[in-house]
Amino acid sequence: MNPFASLRVPIERDEEMDAAELSPENYARVLADLSRINALTLAPRPTLGFLDRVRARGVGDRPWRILDVGFGAGDMLARIARWGDKRGVALDLVGVDLNRKSEAVAAMRLGARARLITGDYRALAGQGWDVILSSLVTHHMTAEQRSEYLRFMENEAARGWLVNDLHRQRLPFAGYPLLATLAWVDPIVRRDGQLSVGRSFRRAEWRTMLAKALPDTANECRIFRSFPYRLCVERVR
Repeated sequence: MNPFASLRVPIERDEEMDAAELSPENYARVLADLSRINALTLAPRPTLGFLDRVRARGVGDRPWRILDVGFGAGDMLARIARWGDKRGVALDLVGVDLNRKSEAVAAMRLGARARLITGDYRALAGQGWDVILSSLVTHHMTAEQRSEYLRFMENEAARGWLVNDLHRQRLPFAGYPLLATLAWVDPIVRRDGQLSVGRSFRRAEWRTMLAKALPDTANECRIFRSFPYRLCVERVR
């Protein structure tokens, strides 16, 4: 993709890894390489920081029920499990993903640490969630799907929720292909990673989305940057 393509608005194009015809073997390789890129770009950092802020409000006397929407390779759930062990916080971890090919990949990483579900997160309403979170998911959604997802989290997460996604800026958009090349990742990860930056959002766009989806509580949500190029939205109750 042209590194100087317009980023005035999010790019509207589907990513290759979402294609139904991608074989399970290729999909597993893509997820493995994406996990490496996530580690290199400090993807867990804002998620674990958010959990620390939730913990500062009190741990309580029962395990936290945490739902990871779009769990992919399960790498974020694995990091959350280690966070809970280190902090002494008992966790009941659940992941949901629309792609049926994700479950086998994540199960190898997580074992019995998390319950993995293939399906729609909306089917899990009313199940007593303490925390709902996602990473690199919201830019895959349509505008209406994002609004519905924000309302779901606001209504269902007793302790708080987090959107961990990318920041649409020129430097990561132009520079990501070089990182991907140096990391020897699958070409799909190289192409999709750059496209993901182009599909993601800026602070003003998140403010508009929050005001539309959550008019009564948008001001209680925090939009923040996380090094190097993440833009996140959190609500800590």
